[in-house]
Amino acid sequence: MDMSKVAWVTGGTGGIGTGICRALHDQGFQVVAGYSNESKARDWQGQQKAEGYDFGISQANVSDFDSVRESYADIVERFGPVAVLVNNAGITRDGTLKRMGVDQWHDVLSTNLDSVFNTSKACLDGMLAEGYGRIINISSINGEKGQFGQTNYSAAKAGMYGFTKALAQEVARKGITVNSISPGYVATDMIMKIDEPIREQIREQIPVGRFGTPEDIARAVVFLAGEEASFITGSNLSINGGQFMH
Repeated sequence: MDMSKVAWVTGGTGGIGTGICRALHDQGFQVVAGYSNESKARDWQGQQKAEGYDFGISQANVSDFDSVRESYADIVERFGPVAVLVNNAGITRDGTLKRMGVDQWHDVLSTNLDSVFNTSKACLDGMLAEGYGRIINISSINGEKGQFGQTNYSAAKAGMYGFTKALAQEVARKGITVNSISPGYVATDMIMKIDEPIREQIREQIPVGRFGTPEDIARAVVFLAGEEASFITGSNLSINGGQFMH
C-alpha cells in the first residue's frame, strides 16, 4: 500500500480503534487516530510508538461540525488528503426509555450518528477530487437487533445503515465505497469490566463460544479499505460469532 494514503480513525485510541489503527498501519497506511481526551491520547501515542506503531493523532469533538472540519484541515495539512475514513467513535448512555433523560438521548445520537455526517462531509470533497475513497462506519449488533436499555444507542447505530446505503449510491461512480461493519460483543476493557457471571451469560449466547477481538473487526476494515473491495458498497458485514443472524 502506498504510504501516502491517509486513514483517519475516529475513536482511534479505544480498544477496537487501536486494533483498527494497527491493522491499517501494518498495511502501509499513514494512520491518524481521532481523540477527545488530550492526555490519554498522548500517552496512547507514546505507548504505540514504543511498540513500533507511529500514529498521528488529531483532536475533535466528533459531534460538533466545526470541530470536525478543523480536525480534518489539520490532518490534510500535516499528512495529506484522507483516503480512508473509519467512523468508530461512539459512547453509551444506557437506560430504559421510561427513565432516559433527553441529554442521554441527544449525547448518544450526536456522538454516534451526527458524527458520521460531520466526518463524511469533511472528507467527501477531497475523496471526490482524488477519485478514490473508502468510508467504513462501525455500527453494532444492537443496531441490527435492538437492545434493552439502549433505545438511544440502537437508534444511532441503526441510523448508520441508512446513511451508508444512501451515500453509497451517491458516490458509487466516483471511486468511493461506503460500507458498515456491525461488531458483536468484543473483549475490550468495557466488556471485561462487566461482572464475570453476567459476562459469562453473554458469552454463552455467542455460538462460536467466545467474545470477538479488536483484530477480528480490524481485519474486515483492512479488507474494505483496500482497492480489492471496490465492488462492495452499501453493504453491512456482521461480525458477531453467530449471535445474530438475519
